Amino acid sequence: MNGMDLTGRKALVTGGARGIGAGIAQALAAAGAAVMIGDVLAPLGRETAAGIAAGGAKAGFVPLDVTLDGDWDAAVAATVEELGGFDLLVNNAGIEITALVADIDAADLRRMLDVNIVGTALGMKHAFRAMRPQGQAGKGGTVVNIASVAATIAFPGIAGYSATKSAVDRLTRVGAMEAGKLGYGVRVNCIYPGLVPTEMGQKLAGDVVTAGLFASPEAAIGEVIGQTPLGRLGEVRDMADAVVFLSSDASRFITGTGLAVDGGMGM
Repeated sequence: MNGMDLTGRKALVTGGARGIGAGIAQALAAAGAAVMIGDVLAPLGRETAAGIAAGGAKAGFVPLDVTLDGDWDAAVAATVEELGGFDLLVNNAGIEITALVADIDAADLRRMLDVNIVGTALGMKHAFRAMRPQGQAGKGGTVVNIASVAATIAFPGIAGYSATKSAVDRLTRVGAMEAGKLGYGVRVNCIYPGLVPTEMGQKLAGDVVTAGLFASPEAAIGEVIGQTPLGRLGEVRDMADAVVFLSSDASRFITGTGLAVDGGMGM
């Protein structure tokens, strides 16, 4: 059997309407999983789900603000009902607001904390409750959190974002320990994506110019590439393939770890 085969798995991908999240949802479906996209971007999320379904996979959309417990309750219930189970969560939803430390805005920082940390923690909470024995799904499963290379490097202008993604790493490791010790049957891992030229990545390149750190977006991107041993930016498929691996039986003895998918930038 192909260890990367996800046939029969039932996945919920947060922030799956676009960018890396959409690529992850598509890759999971291509590997055989049924996929539910959870996002605040409803029209785009439905469009992405429809595109996946058009390729022959089972896919759906559910509105999900990851900072709200009630939305998580509804999203998990919809996943179980529409897909017939729930054994794979990808905590991908996240935001980045660039600021020099000397210019940090408290409201912006709290927003990143709420989405990136609280949202990830609530996702793990609801996944554990649903996947553990006697839960709504009750068959164990996997959780893959999306951290960032920002958790492992000191790149200027992203102190708040870096802090939140470092927290995702810690949540992953403690969650994996608890899930194992308490017999939930759930593996928990995270990946550290390098810079990918999605809408968020391109905005970051422009924002660090506005902050006075680089002369142009091209210079900022050149700095990232210069710090990356493999000499290029990341691609959505690089991240998506890593998530498929950590979701599959090929990684069956891996939990509580962070997989760098950054071309070596964070080494």
